Amino acid sequence: MFEFLGIPPQALFGQVLLGLINGSFYAILSLGLAVIFGLLNIINFSHGAQYMMGAFVAWMCLNYLGINYWAALLIAPLIVGFTGVAIERLLLKRIAHVDHLYGLLLTFGLALIIQGLFRNSYGSSGLPYQIPDELRGGQNLGFMFLPYYRGWVVVASLVVCLSTWFLIEKTKLGAYLRAATENPTLTQAFGINVPLMVTLTYGFGVALAGFAGVLAAPIYSVNPNMGADLIIVVFAVVVIGGMGSILGAIVTGFSLGLIEGLTKVFYPEASATVIFIIMVLVLLVRPAGLFGRAA
Repeated sequence: MFEFLGIPPQALFGQVLLGLINGSFYAILSLGLAVIFGLLNIINFSHGAQYMMGAFVAWMCLNYLGINYWAALLIAPLIVGFTGVAIERLLLKRIAHVDHLYGLLLTFGLALIIQGLFRNSYGSSGLPYQIPDELRGGQNLGFMFLPYYRGWVVVASLVVCLSTWFLIEKTKLGAYLRAATENPTLTQAFGINVPLMVTLTYGFGVALAGFAGVLAAPIYSVNPNMGADLIIVVFAVVVIGGMGSILGAIVTGFSLGLIEGLTKVFYPEASATVIFIIMVLVLLVRPAGLFGRAA
């Protein structure tokens, strides 16, 4: 079988698949951040903790209530999204008209509190979550082995990301959301409940993080630090794509996951830093990000 630059195809395509898996989580999480920042101007540093909550809710549903993975895919985002609604109504609403830095500090504090609560309750060693029976095993494609669950993660992420983009950019509801962001007073004058839309938008962005957490639970161990390990990379992805850009978050998330995976094949020493190197280069050339608009 052929080799590319001396790399066996199994190793090459295996890392491409791994890059797509990582890119799937980068895309969904950065999409949630982009929705929240682009429409509400909130820098949500608790996003990683809410991703972790989604994984833990799925684990608790299975182990305490016997609720399977497929039901958890619906229940966990709703529960995490509801906590987001409560956070927006009780906390973020009170600092809506002050500098963005206050929102960042508040959500950073919330992330530490959430992680601390789960660490005290479940420890930090990690808890296993089984792959659903329907998605166990895989398919030998000749040039690589494709695990069914990992293929499902990529497809589910693409569907969710593209559906969100369509909802915000191509529907009347998305137009109302953008109008409420750009001119809330005028939008309110047309009879649209802007505070409710702000709350639901934050809840939706947080629910995306919860959905990603459920997808991640069978791949990674469910532990309180799983969001903290990922959120810095996700913020770099958002900056590269353009703060608040929905399309930028999706395209950049998947692309950088692939680049990271290929870097592990050709130059493993740089795999942990390649995304940050790209971020620096992009900011030097285009400070608003690849898909962002200059202020």
